[in-house]
Amino acid sequence: MKILEINNSRKHFGDLEVLKDISLSVEKNQVVSIIGPSGSGKSTLLRCATLLETLDGGDLIYLGDYAAKADENGNAVYAAPEELKKIKMNFGLVFQNFNLFPHYSVLKNVMEAPVLVQKRNKDEVKEEAMELLRKMGLEDKADAYPFQLSGGQQQRVSIARALAMKPNILFFDEPTSALDPELTGEILKVIKDLAAEHMTMVIVTHEMAFARDVSDYIIFMDGGVIVEEGTPDQVINHPTQERTKLFLSRFKND
Repeated sequence: MKILEINNSRKHFGDLEVLKDISLSVEKNQVVSIIGPSGSGKSTLLRCATLLETLDGGDLIYLGDYAAKADENGNAVYAAPEELKKIKMNFGLVFQNFNLFPHYSVLKNVMEAPVLVQKRNKDEVKEEAMELLRKMGLEDKADAYPFQLSGGQQQRVSIARALAMKPNILFFDEPTSALDPELTGEILKVIKDLAAEHMTMVIVTHEMAFARDVSDYIIFMDGGVIVEEGTPDQVINHPTQERTKLFLSRFKND
């Protein structure tokens, strides 16, 4: 079952074409990693997929529902706000800079959206939130505030917050880029555990060994296009494109 489909997507910022005819799909329980140099369009693709940016052209589809549909000229036409609101319930997003509410406790950060947006029962949400914090090794931090936590702990809270919405797919945008190497390991372990539980995920990452180990499918982007894609063995171990080989040669000691 396809959770996400992106067809012939295009995106400009002024005269700069950042995404050039990108198409991809993500199946249920699949982990897809997107790798590539800075400025290749990876984060823009993620922002378009999560409706933080709008596509100029192409389709964006969640479970068969069109968030954006190409018209006869290929331009992206977005669904009505009510429909988009419904579609947004399909995904969660973990940012590189945590984006926690600084004036809310850890528990309230995790509970806020399910209660306010999904209108779910507060006691039920609290129970689930505490279970998620337990899973993240943070149950003793429920009453703490973000400034009292390490970067790794903050990122684990933001993962718990995204999971609290029970999304069909979870997006990670460079989830370890703001962390030092020691804390990076703890976040990668959390994501590996989620992969073992068959959580559907799309991960933009510069951690090549991690991408190779955790992914079912890898997409290598450069200059706004998909240069190469396939299994980790195909893309990381046996790339066919010179551009991919050159990029990966920097990581050959991983």
